[in-house]
Amino acid sequence: MTRKEIYETELPHRAVAVYLYLETRADRERTCYPAIGTIARELHLSVSTVKRAIHDLECAGFIQKKQRWRENGGKSSLLYEIIK
Repeated sequence: MTRKEIYETELPHRAVAVYLYLETRADRERTCYPAIGTIARELHLSVSTVKRAIHDLECAGFIQKKQRWRENGGKSSLLYEIIK
């Protein structure tokens, strides 16, 4: 998907902003793992708004999130895979 195409979707502007943020931080495998608080701080959005945007993107099939785990079994930050 090109950046122009994301603007042509009917996603709310919060979802577009978060998608572009994740896209710019993704590696070659199109994955990244920023914390929700980091995304909120850097985009000047509330944590709740970022959570809603991530939900919007998941429902629309643009991203998939997966839980990452530490070697000792503890939770780590979420991994975001950009699908489109």
